Amino acid sequence: MPLTVHSAVVERLRVAGCVFAEDEADVLLAAASDADDLDAMVARRVSGLPLEHVVGWAEFAGLRIAVDPGVFVPRRRTEFLVREAASLAGPGAVVVDLCCGSGALGAALAAALGRVELHAADVDPAAVACARRNVGAAAGHVHEGDLYAALPERLAGRVDVLLANVPYVPSDEVALLPVEAREHEARVALDGGADGLDVLRRVTADAPRWLAPGGRLLFETSERQVPAALAAVRGAGLGAWVVTDEELYATVVVGAAGA
Repeated sequence: MPLTVHSAVVERLRVAGCVFAEDEADVLLAAASDADDLDAMVARRVSGLPLEHVVGWAEFAGLRIAVDPGVFVPRRRTEFLVREAASLAGPGAVVVDLCCGSGALGAALAAALGRVELHAADVDPAAVACARRNVGAAAGHVHEGDLYAALPERLAGRVDVLLANVPYVPSDEVALLPVEAREHEARVALDGGADGLDVLRRVTADAPRWLAPGGRLLFETSERQVPAALAAVRGAGLGAWVVTDEELYATVVVGAAGA
């Protein structure tokens, strides 16, 4: 489309408070089928709908991940978690993506490793439906249910990499999140309870039963939550350490089952 159209879209996005207006304009222009479609998409974005929900996908770890309305949008900082997981496993690994949302983490790890046995699970039916579209390329399986209750029992003691992108925002801070998150993503994907670690504690408590000898649990958390998160992992009998990426502002805790 003409440069003047691009400039007009950028201006509308900037007025609405979009920090990366030029990049978003490029995405919208590429996705729109015609001028009317572009106008409607820009209007949805200006109203506060996440860009990824407007166009129906998110770029994550070099993949185009389908993201349906209401489903948690994978954050770029979480690519660091995937890279760490990839460094700890190899082809043929049994991978579980808990609280999978769109299934982005499991799909990205499978793409990085080449061949895995991939299982993803989420309690939100909308997320499950979306994840099934994203893990198909890896012949993955998506299960609906509450954490480990969703998984087939045959996975117990066999999981080499357990990714758990748990909600970790304290309940009273959800209202402080950007409008894109608090109004357009499922609260169950954001709200981690009083201190943000309720779901994490449940994940760590049962992780040893599902991890294979030498298996790894990886999850993202905030810097201020690290001491309590480490205590939860070690309290479950797992070794634990922290890795960070300052550029992405990412903090990942790794738990290790004994060999």
